[in-house]
Amino acid sequence: MFTELLRLPIVTPEVLVPVDVVAALLALWALVGPLRRSARGGGRTIVSGRGRLAVRGGAMLAGAGMGLLAVWWFGDVQDDFGVAFTAVTRMWIALLGAAVALCIAVLVQGGWGRRGVALAALAGVALATGLGINVDFGAYRTIEQAITTDPYPMGSLGHQHAAAADARVVDAATWTAPASMPDHGRTISVRIPGTVSHFDARSAVVWLPPAALTAHPPTLPVLVALSGQPGQPSDMFQAGEIGTDLEAYARTHHGLAPIVVSPDQLGAPNRNPMCVDSQRLGRSATYVMTDTVDWIRQHLDVAAAPSGWGITGFSQGATCAMQFSTAHPEVFGSALAISSELTVKNGSEAHTVKVGFDGSRAAYEDAAPVATMRRHAPYRQHLTVFGFGQDDAPYRASTTALRTAAEHAGMQTSLVVSPGSAHDWNTVRYVLTHGLRQVVAHFGLPAQAGAL
Repeated sequence: MFTELLRLPIVTPEVLVPVDVVAALLALWALVGPLRRSARGGGRTIVSGRGRLAVRGGAMLAGAGMGLLAVWWFGDVQDDFGVAFTAVTRMWIALLGAAVALCIAVLVQGGWGRRGVALAALAGVALATGLGINVDFGAYRTIEQAITTDPYPMGSLGHQHAAAADARVVDAATWTAPASMPDHGRTISVRIPGTVSHFDARSAVVWLPPAALTAHPPTLPVLVALSGQPGQPSDMFQAGEIGTDLEAYARTHHGLAPIVVSPDQLGAPNRNPMCVDSQRLGRSATYVMTDTVDWIRQHLDVAAAPSGWGITGFSQGATCAMQFSTAHPEVFGSALAISSELTVKNGSEAHTVKVGFDGSRAAYEDAAPVATMRRHAPYRQHLTVFGFGQDDAPYRASTTALRTAAEHAGMQTSLVVSPGSAHDWNTVRYVLTHGLRQVVAHFGLPAQAGAL
């Protein structure tokens, strides 16, 4: 029963509509009832029901305004979240601000019954707000996803082993899936130690396609996947559903698909070491490009050449993907960048330079993917697929600039625009579904028309 509750979808009308209706009714009750005329002795002013209603209504308007002001200041001016909030999210924040102000007004006016209704209304509006914003960002499909930070158990890599130094991606035309091959791939957590970097990383997540789980697995391409910030390695699987897309591909290609490795480039959900090496934030770049890359080569039967290696990410993870793919074309031959920033960022530019580059503005400017592309051009047989949400103006601009620089540097590029979405996981799922096929084809596996 409890497990079924955790797996209850929280993005369906069957859940959202009842929550919204109950929240609205409770808020209406807290606003208008009871409005009986009240009097007190001792010369105190008598407050009419209309006066109480005016106070509550005025408080709600003020609360909504404060909510919108907070979104504008922290989101638009300070850019603390790195996201341009949609009108839907702004609406929910305004409603929550109104509910908070209404609750305060009723608590002050008194009456235990009214206070109880006001608190219940606030709880209902808060729940409705959380669910509404979650739908807008497309982050969690179930309660389990929302509360589980590491949903995948530690597991064995099975028959995987280090590939030969000149290993090539299996020729799909000559591959015959054994009868004992599993029907589905496997998603597990693994520990990738920071042997060289000493970076304190959380467990990584690995997806092995069915072909990789056979007794004699073929050599496959590998895709490194990086979550956004705040985030965790499982985000690309739970919210982004990258494993679901590749499972669909494997079902129609005899179990073949890229192996996916999602390391932790952050160290904690709210940390942002910007995928660089710094004294203050740790050696995140070395963790990914040395510790993780070496671990993959030592533990997985993957191709040796850059043509069999790709990297993808969303938001901060996409910026990292652009940093690594442009700076290390000897490792990655392809990238899929979903809503990448134009350059690394941790708060203001001054703060970024201070904490990420030990005060060196020159080092900060050199770390920008555009600057890296100028240094490494021309690129040979290098593919970058860019993606963003149609309603995400800031990342449309950064993506356009990055794509122009990539083409000037000799890269093959393409663009996937997610219709009707912004800087959210709806965009991620759409871009992965429609962009992965190009990366898979670049790996040398069979291309598939349309989405995966």
